[in-house]
Amino acid sequence: METVGTRGRIPWAFLEDYRGKLYNGRWPTLPEMFRITCARYGDRPCFTIYEPDRISLTYNESLKKIESVARWLHSRGVKKGDKIGVTGKNSPEWAVAYMGILFAGATVVPIDYQLKNEETDLLIKTSRARMLFVDEEKFARYGDGACGLEELVSLKNGTGTYVYDLDGPETAIEQAESGDLAAILFTSGTMGKPKGVMLTHENLVSDCYLAQGHMDIFHTDVFYALLPIHHAYTMLAVLIEALSVGAEVVFGKRMVTKAILKDLKEAKITMLLAVPLLFNKVLASIIKGLKEKGPVVYGLISFLMAVSGFIKKVFKVNPGKKMFGFILEKASLTTLRIGICGGGPLAPSVFRKYNQLGIDFVQGYGLTETSPIINLNPVEEYQETSVGKVLPYVDMKILNPDERGVGEVILKGPMVMQGYFELPEETAESFTPDGYLKTGDLGYLDSENYLYLTGRAKNMIVTEGGKNVYPEEIENEFQLFEEIDQILIRGYTEGKTRDEHIEALIYPAQDWADGKEEAEVKDRINAIISEVNQRLLPYQRIERTDMLNEPMEMTTTKKIKRDTV
Repeated sequence: METVGTRGRIPWAFLEDYRGKLYNGRWPTLPEMFRITCARYGDRPCFTIYEPDRISLTYNESLKKIESVARWLHSRGVKKGDKIGVTGKNSPEWAVAYMGILFAGATVVPIDYQLKNEETDLLIKTSRARMLFVDEEKFARYGDGACGLEELVSLKNGTGTYVYDLDGPETAIEQAESGDLAAILFTSGTMGKPKGVMLTHENLVSDCYLAQGHMDIFHTDVFYALLPIHHAYTMLAVLIEALSVGAEVVFGKRMVTKAILKDLKEAKITMLLAVPLLFNKVLASIIKGLKEKGPVVYGLISFLMAVSGFIKKVFKVNPGKKMFGFILEKASLTTLRIGICGGGPLAPSVFRKYNQLGIDFVQGYGLTETSPIINLNPVEEYQETSVGKVLPYVDMKILNPDERGVGEVILKGPMVMQGYFELPEETAESFTPDGYLKTGDLGYLDSENYLYLTGRAKNMIVTEGGKNVYPEEIENEFQLFEEIDQILIRGYTEGKTRDEHIEALIYPAQDWADGKEEAEVKDRINAIISEVNQRLLPYQRIERTDMLNEPMEMTTTKKIKRDTV
């Protein structure tokens, strides 16, 4: 038998027990995957929410609601290949609607609920969505056939036709096959010409299982769906991953620290997938609390953390959970088994400190166009400065590498998109002549197939003497300064020369800056810039700083929208 990943085994080998019974393709479709999980763990919790009170559906209960939605859609004339939209805050209803659409053989169009109304309208029209599942905030807007919608279903009880009340007669529904379109996901920057990434059932399901080649997940795990679930990262790495093994999905509705800590503790979360901003804030809070105990205590704990990290890295033994249980308890991280950071670069120092505290903490990398996971750090063999090892069955290369080995990351694999919806020219431009997807990210691979990213190709700064500077590498140096809420590094030119200089746009942390004189704030920020500049190479150093009075606009995954600054 072939082996993959880091443990000499095939995580999806159990699927063979169901081949010919519940599926027949190379990979099951998403509905087939869900039915397989129900056959294995039907009585275990599936979808759970803790706000205001705990409400939980088992896998079997979820299946009944999903099948009811599918029957209702079929009774309304929805057939294989039709596009159905869903937009709203994270909730069990959102997940039931999502899966119900797929069980009806249709294609789901998840839409960011934080978009402006005009942007949502554009995506509905662009995707040719026939119907929309929507939360109460936007329900009224889409009544009376707005945007050409035939039907509107509410994700909130008490507002219009409620998703849990749907049903239809028992009938044979033509199901999608593995190679059929499962979802159209729209990437950031939606005004103008929206780019809808077309992902098949095979794209999503293969990516889900191949990622497990680098990480064990279990039916006893509890995943936290905190980031917006319409985004490829949460959709695959939380929702679909959990459903593939029979784990529980707990839906977080608010990106508020107090609510997050409450959920982590009450739900006994074991799998936390988030973006750098959240992990940085949690760690900054931990460090602040330790420093308040005085320099002696802080110094001792820092030393013990370093010892813990050394033991974990060298001897593959994790003493941190016992050594620092009191710290993890206060941060509501006691039950956390694995933390995974994605959606943006994370400073290696943050990565290191979480592992020192006893949490198996790793980074991953991917794009919406790759379903999204293509790299993931194995827990036992993580590299702190890498975004992870290339997944099994992924052919990754570096295009036109420079003297450092840095070039554009390109790849082939079963998770790569089918293209952009009704945009053949843009689709063609995103692939090399020999069929590799161009990621637009710059990086290099080591001898063991770990990927190290340096930045986005379009963000690269070319300084005097032709030196390439990657803004993200510089921004990483500021992640643990509690005085800075946002920082963006970019190039600027002076005079007639085309050489670029480096500037930093900084929005200070308001809880720190409040009550301080403007001059005091500027002095401290300038001191931080000087401190970081000393660690950078001469051609990477920041030459100009612009202090902002308003925060920069961010995406729903908490990345600064560079194009709007």
